[in-house]
Amino acid sequence: MGKFELPKLPYELGDLAPQISQETMEYHYGKHHKAYVDKLNELIPGTKYENMSLDEIVKSSDGAIFNQAAQVWNHTFFFLALSPNPKKKPEGKLAEAIDNAFGSFDKFREEFTKAAVGQFGSGWAWLVADKDGKLSIETTSNAKNPLSEGKKAIMTADVWEHAYYIDYRNARADGVKAALDRTDWKIVEERYAK
Repeated sequence: MGKFELPKLPYELGDLAPQISQETMEYHYGKHHKAYVDKLNELIPGTKYENMSLDEIVKSSDGAIFNQAAQVWNHTFFFLALSPNPKKKPEGKLAEAIDNAFGSFDKFREEFTKAAVGQFGSGWAWLVADKDGKLSIETTSNAKNPLSEGKKAIMTADVWEHAYYIDYRNARADGVKAALDRTDWKIVEERYAK
């Protein structure tokens, strides 16, 4: 597989403002995400993970290699679903699945935010689809993610303090709202359809 790289974003670092400032993106993407990529590249040479894909490493590793690989995966998954011009609400099969699972899109946002805010310490909130397409909200601590448990994530919000502290200080709910407001539901629909 060779060395992993920081993914190219389909937008400029300032494009998510005012919800997510350029300064936050400079630190979150430019420093934190890059540090996970760099550290993973440092750790894997000479190990059985050296030629694996990122997904394979996340599914089969533990300890320091898992932490770095999963954080690369989580952040890439998060950043690539954000947009300066997001589709604000899902349609079609995903909208139907959200209505079935949560009652409405507004109710989903409310429950997702509650779960994200309630995640103790650092971690992630996820919208997860089972093999039948049924949706649920899950939270994980630190680097853990649904992929490592054989599940299919279709959307996430980062609730590590570095994701929101510059813009929102200790108001985690405002940071989650900002991420939800910048989530492109067209991308989430595509992930759900796969």
